[in-house]
Amino acid sequence: MSPSSPPNASSSGSPTGTSAGAKPRKRRWPRRVLWTLVALVVAGVVGFAIAYVLTPIPEPNEAAVAQSSILYYSDGKTELGRISDVNRESIPLADVPVDVQRAFLAAEDRSFYKNRGVSPVGIARALKAAVTGGPTQGGSTITQQYVKNFYLTQDQTVTRKLREIMISLKLDRQKSKDEILDAYLNTIYFGRGASGIQTAAHAYFGKDAKDLTASEGALLASVIRGPSYYDPRLGAQQKANAEARWTYVADGMAQEGWITQAQRDAMTFPTTIKAPVNRTMSGTNGYIVKEVKDELLDKLKLTDTEIDSQGLRIVTTIDKNKQADAVAAAKKLPSSPKNLHVGLASITPGNGAVVALYGGKDYQARPFDNATDATMQAGSTFKIFALIAALQNGVSTSQTYAGYSPQYFPQFADPGAATSFLQQGGVENFGNEQFGTIDLIDATAHSVNTVYAQVNIKATPEKTTAAAKDAGVTTPMKSVYANVFGTDDVKVIDMANAYATIAAGGVRATPYFVKSVKASVGGYSYTAKPEKTRVFDPDLISDVIEAQESVTQRGTGAYAGGRISRPIAGKTGTTTNNYAAWFDGYTPNLATAVGIYRGDGSVKPENQMNNIPGVGQLTGGTVPVWIWTDYMENALDGMRVVQFPEPAHINGGSVTPPSSTQTSESSTSTTTSAPTTTTTTTSPTQTQTQSPTGTRTGPPSQTATRTRTARPTRTQHPGEAGKAPSPTTS
Repeated sequence: MSPSSPPNASSSGSPTGTSAGAKPRKRRWPRRVLWTLVALVVAGVVGFAIAYVLTPIPEPNEAAVAQSSILYYSDGKTELGRISDVNRESIPLADVPVDVQRAFLAAEDRSFYKNRGVSPVGIARALKAAVTGGPTQGGSTITQQYVKNFYLTQDQTVTRKLREIMISLKLDRQKSKDEILDAYLNTIYFGRGASGIQTAAHAYFGKDAKDLTASEGALLASVIRGPSYYDPRLGAQQKANAEARWTYVADGMAQEGWITQAQRDAMTFPTTIKAPVNRTMSGTNGYIVKEVKDELLDKLKLTDTEIDSQGLRIVTTIDKNKQADAVAAAKKLPSSPKNLHVGLASITPGNGAVVALYGGKDYQARPFDNATDATMQAGSTFKIFALIAALQNGVSTSQTYAGYSPQYFPQFADPGAATSFLQQGGVENFGNEQFGTIDLIDATAHSVNTVYAQVNIKATPEKTTAAAKDAGVTTPMKSVYANVFGTDDVKVIDMANAYATIAAGGVRATPYFVKSVKASVGGYSYTAKPEKTRVFDPDLISDVIEAQESVTQRGTGAYAGGRISRPIAGKTGTTTNNYAAWFDGYTPNLATAVGIYRGDGSVKPENQMNNIPGVGQLTGGTVPVWIWTDYMENALDGMRVVQFPEPAHINGGSVTPPSSTQTSESSTSTTTSAPTTTTTTTSPTQTQTQSPTGTRTGPPSQTATRTRTARPTRTQHPGEAGKAPSPTTS
């Protein structure tokens, strides 16, 4: 080794074939990468330039000149209503106070007078979202928003976004900033049917735009992000959203130096006027229009601008004739007291299409929907879910139980109850009516509380709750033993859907109102596809149907069976003290729920429905079943008669014919050891029939076909057997 050579030169890592003393060859990959990047940049610049040149500024889209979105009945021809009548009045920018102009800049584009019409950061976010399918991103400049609304569509695609960028750049060179801001303020949508700041000023504050204050301008600038979420008159959540957004805008005006801090401190959140009456939302159909719009927003993910101004042609699931039948039937509701309300929902089993909805008399007068907003205790309509759960646990409908009243069950004991009877777990039948040993068919027909208490012990309250959820109930529920008596609050539309699940043999479908949508511009179209899932075994459900048929054949819903000459099934429901009353029922091809309450729908408990003029005690077997029957009798006219499936009698059961040997058991000989002083019934003495004679034409008083002896005399006209063991049960 040469003395001048470095140690271990022969193993220094020199490339093969290179002598130890030769200079290593220079690596060229950094240079190649550099030239590749340069080429890509040049290609990008050239491509951008070509795209810029080849992208013309188009004519304004049709939506820019406003079209109302129209709703049609399910026939696709008859107009049901309009979501909004878009109105616009253009004014010069000079008529908009400078502080109001700056409020919009603070909200949407604080660099408006400095940028070139686009926001590089916003573009990057939007393109990423468009490519990955992520959520819609904000960050568009005022120029870009104007281009999107006036020249293009609302599509979230890379192609549309690139066109928006090119047109924005061109527009920024061809028009002054004031011209762009002028056009933007005259075309942006504010909700309440108002396009443009002049009509928005009238819609929200009842004044011309020239008279708006900085605070009012800040609110209008806040609303445009999404009127359904920021209009403070729409609800508490929307008001909170608006206040937070308004604060952001007002603070931004001060941060940019457009107003002083003292002026900012003096600003207060403005009060808007009540939304002007929109004739498209008036009457009963207003509730349907509202439901359709909610579905377009929440399910179809359309924007307020698209819905209210882009000329959508929306075919609903609402059947014109059935809707008229629902409105006519609802008129059977007693006119007094004034705070008596009814909700009705009718659904196609196995499909989910809502064919009729009655939410109230007039949406404009009372926007609270009795069918989709109001919640009320389910009463005995909930017993059917305990029956489902019991059958799932191995019980058969032929299984018999003691039906005497009262009975005591430790599982139902409520130490905090108002009476010792309830504290000790007392359960009694409606009117303390006595039944002998009866099967679940008969117990369902007559809504026997003492039997269904035993059923829920066998089923378990957790499985009863699970059955209700599986059927279609969406409101919160508690898994307590008393839930069998309908202690939880439910919605009319949920109960209609839950019973539709039974009618469909155990197939649950998601309720929907929108059948199809087609836009007049932009090419948007949508056709609904029913969302359905099998949740119950069809053989099990066939036994449930048999039990519910008995309700209309000889039980608490016999009024319906006496009027409708085709297979029907259902269940009455009444809460203790008559806070709510129900009838839910179905044929194989139509399911309908009717719920009635007294009050404003937001206070719990509501008012009692006792001593109602012309009715007396309003129970599930009176007005609810009357309304249900009137509606279904007409709605089913012309529909195919479909038979229910034969009962499978699962779990080894078979229902025995009615027997005359069934006897009532004395409450004194079969009651548990609770003191007799605690067994006094808390239900009122039955002094009136549940369907007053002479007030309605109906079947004669119904007496149970399965003979029982030693029962207290009680008129068996379709009333509501089913008083529950708590102030909120059936």
